[in-house]
Amino acid sequence: MNTRAKPPIHAVLRSALLVTLGSAGLAACAPGAGTPGPAPLAGADIGGAFTLTSSTGKTVAWDDFRGSYAVVYFGYAYCPDVCPTDMQRTAQGLRILKERNPALASRTQAVFISIDPERDTPEVVGEFVSAFSDDLVGLTGSPEAVKAAADAFRVYYKKGEETPNGGYLVDHTNIVYLFDPDGEPLAMLPTNEGSEAVADEIEKWAS
Repeated sequence: MNTRAKPPIHAVLRSALLVTLGSAGLAACAPGAGTPGPAPLAGADIGGAFTLTSSTGKTVAWDDFRGSYAVVYFGYAYCPDVCPTDMQRTAQGLRILKERNPALASRTQAVFISIDPERDTPEVVGEFVSAFSDDLVGLTGSPEAVKAAADAFRVYYKKGEETPNGGYLVDHTNIVYLFDPDGEPLAMLPTNEGSEAVADEIEKWAS
């Protein structure tokens, strides 16, 4: 069991950014510039065991994705803007990847994990992910199981105040992670730069 103390998410992301900038600087000066150095999140303590429920009601564990590159995002189906945008660009990025690198695309699995188990039943999660791609895996679970997964992946989330009609928003970290076939973190996918950038980043660090 991993019992190491985990630094705050902002510290992890700051370290990743410094590694990225440092690698870029070294590549500019080294022979063979353009060849990627260490992955930005290499060695970071992100990811870990979880047991959740798929949109079909099947129990799914993190180990089930071993052997594939995993693209992981935590969000919620009732999210009004950020989650749909991130998922759309991720799904489109994977479609672009499939067109230009079918072999790599076949070894890449995108996973959406809900941080709103109160409303996101397996059925709701299934409807949400299917709106973007039939290839997306949607997961949810009990509040305890969701929290354990979010903690392992350094994802912050907090339920907001309820509105008069009973609805609410959930504040959360919106990072799309890329993991290698052994479950080790590689990079954060730049959904803010569009779907082409997502495909480019997967190809850059996956081999």
